[in-house]
Amino acid sequence: MTSEPDNYSDRVYRSSGAIVGGALLLALIAWLGGDALVRGSGRSPFIALAVVCAMAPLIVAFSLRPAVFANQAGVRIRNPFRTVVAPWSRVESVRAGYSCELVADGVRYQLWSIPVSLRARSRANRHNQRLAAGEQPKGAFGIGTANTTDTGPRSAPSDAAVSELKEMAEQNRERPDAEGQVTVTWAYELIVPAAVGVVGVLVLWLSA
Repeated sequence: MTSEPDNYSDRVYRSSGAIVGGALLLALIAWLGGDALVRGSGRSPFIALAVVCAMAPLIVAFSLRPAVFANQAGVRIRNPFRTVVAPWSRVESVRAGYSCELVADGVRYQLWSIPVSLRARSRANRHNQRLAAGEQPKGAFGIGTANTTDTGPRSAPSDAAVSELKEMAEQNRERPDAEGQVTVTWAYELIVPAAVGVVGVLVLWLSA
């Protein structure tokens, strides 16, 4: 997961793994679809076009699109098919369990771009337990000892991101520019092409 500057915000949270995986899937579907369009015969090119139209928006929605943008005024959550903008004055809590979520005006919104890794959380907990017991932290893969500079407490990436968002909410909740209403908008630019592609695949399949 990466945190980087953005024009809208001071911090941006995205999953690097999801971005890489999405880019690879898009490249694969483009290659397979292009090959079917060029070499296919009969209905094959039309089916390939419909499949690409259905799959590409879904891949973008679940891998490249999710992000969380946070600044002093509030947070913008870009999930697969909708975008939620919540001023800090409306944010009640930010928490990480088996998934990360934000509660605003009594409604829970998942943070798709901040995935929870139970393995990373477990490693961080073991590291912190060793420090608390006065033991030397383990190195990579539990072998040897850690770097001598790695002597502070650790947090899993998702937990660290949630802690930062909590801190921003607490610090900025009373700001005048943190007032407003929670707004939700839908990503029709992805929903419509995906729906058209699915309908096209079904029509071509049933008419075969």
